[in-house]
Amino acid sequence: MLYRDFGKIGWKISAIGQGCWNIGNQWGTITDEEADKIIHTAYDQGINLFDVAESYGIPTGLSEIRLGRSLSGIREQVFIVSKIGWWGSRTGQTVLKNTADMIRLCGHACAGRLRTGWVDVMLCHEANIQEPAIYIDGFERLRKEGFIREYGISTDSLEVLERFYNLSDGHCAVVELDYSILNRSPEKDILPYCREKKIAVLARGPMAMGLLSGKYSIDTNFTDEVRRGWNPGEAGREAFVKKIEKVESVKKKLKSLEMKVDMTTVAIRYVISHAASPVAIPGATSFRQVLGNAEAGKNLLLPEEYAVIQEI
Repeated sequence: MLYRDFGKIGWKISAIGQGCWNIGNQWGTITDEEADKIIHTAYDQGINLFDVAESYGIPTGLSEIRLGRSLSGIREQVFIVSKIGWWGSRTGQTVLKNTADMIRLCGHACAGRLRTGWVDVMLCHEANIQEPAIYIDGFERLRKEGFIREYGISTDSLEVLERFYNLSDGHCAVVELDYSILNRSPEKDILPYCREKKIAVLARGPMAMGLLSGKYSIDTNFTDEVRRGWNPGEAGREAFVKKIEKVESVKKKLKSLEMKVDMTTVAIRYVISHAASPVAIPGATSFRQVLGNAEAGKNLLLPEEYAVIQEI
């Protein structure tokens, strides 16, 4: 496993982190035992960062609860990233984030579900927030109380990140963003900005919700809560069709290169090969997927491989 400095924080973080959205039943039902196997396999493979959020899971918060249980005994050897912003959004019981004290209370609740005395990084989960002062104030209070070590925001907007960074007087240390072969828009602005400001980058969606595994087609019927909107007649169908077409072009290009690794490995290595040193955080619904993701974290793409993929 490759390790890299985590932005200006300086922690040594594995190039592959473990995304924990998938262990909360929203991507299909898995058992407590299967979730535990995923977490411990990741740890055994050298992964030392786990990404989760207050809103992940059915019921809400299940991903944090399962992660906290699984990290018992190894908590001090790993780093936890969680996010505040969408508690209860699926069930109409959203907790209003209208005061810094509410942010504090949500942070305390995250730590409780995670069974830990502190969360290493807490992120604002409202990606398009216009007035983030309440989050920043709440995060600063949580840091003074010792419940969090660093904080930042999950967003794909450079404008939102700049506003958050400036209002925090540069204390914003981490950004989480969507980045993959299918979505290279962060390369235009937000990744260069992060590199300039030494903001650590977490890249969610390096597999484009599984599409870059190459195993899905236009005829696939999705049954999980997250991707059902891609099925015929649903709102996300048109976007899905375009993504599948792009995946097919990627598959053809990789076949012509005669690369000796699978598509999953190429997709993840593309993300971690960027000069901003992102940490890719793919999810998994089985420990075997974790093994494949971790294998990808052993090397970067060769410069010539990276250049060819950028041409796709």
